[in-house]
Amino acid sequence: MDVDLFDFELPPERIALRPVKPRDAARMLVVDGTAPFADRHVHDLPSLLRAGDVLVFNDTRVIPAQLEGQRGEARIGATLHKRIDLRRWQAFVRNAKRLREGDRIAFPADVSAIAEQRHEDGSWTLMFEGNEPVEVLLERAGRMPLPPYIAGKRPTDEADRSDYQTMFAARDGAVAAPTASLHFTPELVAALDAAGIARETLTLHVGAGTFLPVKAQDTAEHRMHAEWGHLDAATAARLNAARAAGGRLIAVGTTSLRLIESAAHEDGTIAPFEGDTSIFITPGYRFRAINGLMTNFHLPRSTLFMLVSALMGLERMQAVYAHAIASEYRFYSYGDSSLLLP
Repeated sequence: MDVDLFDFELPPERIALRPVKPRDAARMLVVDGTAPFADRHVHDLPSLLRAGDVLVFNDTRVIPAQLEGQRGEARIGATLHKRIDLRRWQAFVRNAKRLREGDRIAFPADVSAIAEQRHEDGSWTLMFEGNEPVEVLLERAGRMPLPPYIAGKRPTDEADRSDYQTMFAARDGAVAAPTASLHFTPELVAALDAAGIARETLTLHVGAGTFLPVKAQDTAEHRMHAEWGHLDAATAARLNAARAAGGRLIAVGTTSLRLIESAAHEDGTIAPFEGDTSIFITPGYRFRAINGLMTNFHLPRSTLFMLVSALMGLERMQAVYAHAIASEYRFYSYGDSSLLLP
């Protein structure tokens, strides 16, 4: 499909630079089949779902994966985006033209890395020196990797260390938050429990590639970034049992949706999964296992807007976004939410 079909104009003032507080006070646009749109709030979620439905969360934890360092006199910026092994990460590098294989980059707090290999997409493999776990080094030297549409408007600060982390965060490895889950609070979870709505978790370590623009003119020519995910056998069995009992699987975030669909067979049965997924969902895709999606509002021409258009239909989502912009919803990672029920 022509990528221009997924373009739209977003006024800059609609981009949220901070989350609302409390988190579940964010607005939520409910899109239920062909019914009129409903302007609600995230704390209304228990009344919008049914007992027996299952919300599926991503329990990845964002690491402070943005680093600023020096190679000699040259300033080098690095954003880690995919773990290779215990000491090596693949990273997008700023000022990469000043870097050669074998160069040593000195970061703050006595953290350093060797630039081992440049990849075709321009990224680098960085090998961190020393014996401490890389995550420990990053806690000392790194910053939270805010999306470029926020970081370009204000500096990262201490509040982002908690604001850009979900309450479900348990497994280190993401360099971008599964932002749909940012809206949840202990109080909302308790209300969902009381309403008989189940919760399950999986892991997909979100990479910085999620923010890369689609440069191809046709979606068929776009190469999707790969991300590592894990869905264990016990969780898969519970999800299958819930579906068999008539419950709906509602993915909280596009990351949860992508992993569930990667793990699902043609008949909708969900299998255990561990490894990389580069699934790219565009209109025409037949969803196998999920029945709905809770997600924030996405960038124009992005793979994520393509995904929601595949779920609800492109014309429907164009109308949804037009309504959201006219109604002054807050967009992107710290913005408002939507509940999409095809």
